[in-house]
Amino acid sequence: MFGSSPVTVVITSEADTWDIDASSCLGCGQFVDWDRMPDPEQQAHIPRDILSKPSKELKKLAREGYWATSRTLRAQVYHQLIQQVTCRLVTPDALVYRDVASRLFGKSSVSSHPLPEFLEGCSMPTYCLNLEGITALKKILICVGNLFPDITYSPILPSLVALLLHYSEDEAQCFENISRLIASNAPHTSYIDQSFLAHQASCMTFGDLANKHCPAAHKLIASTSENVFEVYCEWLSWLFHDLPFTYAIRVFDVYLLEGQKVLYRIALALLKQYRLSVTSAELEGTDIKADLQAFVQNIAEHVTVDKLLERAFGIRLFSRKEIWLLQMANRKALMERGITMVQSRQSFHLAVDMQNFSSSIVTAQEMRIIWSWIPERFSLFPPLLLFSTSEDGCSLQRFYTCCEGYEPTVLLIKTTEGEVCGAFLSSDWSERKKSGATSGFFGTGECFVFTVRPETERYEWVFIKKPELAKAVPRSRQRSPSPSPASPLSSSPDGRSTSSNRLTVPTPQRKSRLSPFLAIRHFLLPSKTASMFMSGSHEGIIIGGGGGQALSLDADLLWGHTEHCDTFDNPPLCQENFKVQLLEVWGFQNA
Repeated sequence: MFGSSPVTVVITSEADTWDIDASSCLGCGQFVDWDRMPDPEQQAHIPRDILSKPSKELKKLAREGYWATSRTLRAQVYHQLIQQVTCRLVTPDALVYRDVASRLFGKSSVSSHPLPEFLEGCSMPTYCLNLEGITALKKILICVGNLFPDITYSPILPSLVALLLHYSEDEAQCFENISRLIASNAPHTSYIDQSFLAHQASCMTFGDLANKHCPAAHKLIASTSENVFEVYCEWLSWLFHDLPFTYAIRVFDVYLLEGQKVLYRIALALLKQYRLSVTSAELEGTDIKADLQAFVQNIAEHVTVDKLLERAFGIRLFSRKEIWLLQMANRKALMERGITMVQSRQSFHLAVDMQNFSSSIVTAQEMRIIWSWIPERFSLFPPLLLFSTSEDGCSLQRFYTCCEGYEPTVLLIKTTEGEVCGAFLSSDWSERKKSGATSGFFGTGECFVFTVRPETERYEWVFIKKPELAKAVPRSRQRSPSPSPASPLSSSPDGRSTSSNRLTVPTPQRKSRLSPFLAIRHFLLPSKTASMFMSGSHEGIIIGGGGGQALSLDADLLWGHTEHCDTFDNPPLCQENFKVQLLEVWGFQNA
């Protein structure tokens, strides 16, 4: 979530000791309606040294709900964790709140003060707060608006303040804690989205992660919703508005320790659980956005909070760095689209206008499915036909001329047998020129291949499905091996001879300009053969390499071959040796 960077929460070292001082929490609970609190206070044994434990052990305790049974422990943990967050030198504290609140409100009613503009159109969950708590919530939000004028849009802020109020001594303590989260300035760290641009980038990032990690749910949503992104825009509301209090507070437990990445995990787990609970037939004619909201609100009927968290932490996401790079790319795309920091929320992201879409290979509905697979920052823009064999002829040189200067692109192929397949290609075809006389592979892990007819299926980079195979850390002065000279009938990387209808398999090029997200230079890969995305020469083009070629086309764009390859772990995308009936390349307007 939160801004443009992944969250790195500062945790005390093993040498630090946080004693639990129960006396400091005696006043906690004045804002709570105890009749609505699901769990009564339980007297749990609280070791005095619990907060001196290593961060790894603290995370484990939070995931298991260790302090869920003790209000005193949870209140103290929250306060201590937030006090350890590094933030701007001049950050409003409890004393500032008391001064500003007395000046703002005096003896007047809170109702006479409008809520900050950054909450326009935002909901305000109150969970188990009593009337005093609801008044305190509004006062704190008004003071936040007064003391943080740079906040222009923050729909999640009311929920976080409301949750903190359940475990705060008074308004001033709650204000100080939320202020520290707002003012966090640790490198690559931001807890709370504070602009429309940051919020939308977070939603796009979640959409990208759902596309990769919840393919079944994503496919269901794409096939039943006119606007997939509109559904994903609610992901934070699922966590901090729709979830029952007992679930939301457990999410907050782990969020304070583990940051943004854990929110993505839990929202993805909710999406996976939703897919298990519904069928396509049940959703026909249904408002899926409202149906998802109702599902989350009644989540206790489907899965316990412990099981939900267990499943969330079983999802293998990429590193915080990779997620941050994706967030940055999404922010950049939004800014190119004209979205600004001070913009109010509006409906700017519309699905591709299929009324005006026309292709000789795929239908509008089929293109909508393909578009739903594409990273969010590119699907902001409508498709643009760059090349078609029916209009431009069967010339590889013409193919390159029409496609150069555009990235990414979508390649569509229709065979003479009526089968349709293709590829999403993340990099400009001009990259092929950078390897000189030899051919090299280029592209990023966002590339994928797919089939449309007879079956609709996508095959992504193998490390997306199995991220444990690659360690996502920066390399140190590591270079790809020098490319070997290409010859029409050279052997493949695994030593097997190639048949006459296959192109040369080039080794990866020495240097290339890669897109920032999922660039292979960010990963320590066990094998180069599983990161061969795209390659082009005067002989033809290759998509996917290693042990075979997912797609290869000759210089006349007339004959092709498809087979399993290590990069995408795909089956043949159509008949192994095929003749091209039509070929199209689509780019993105203004991308």
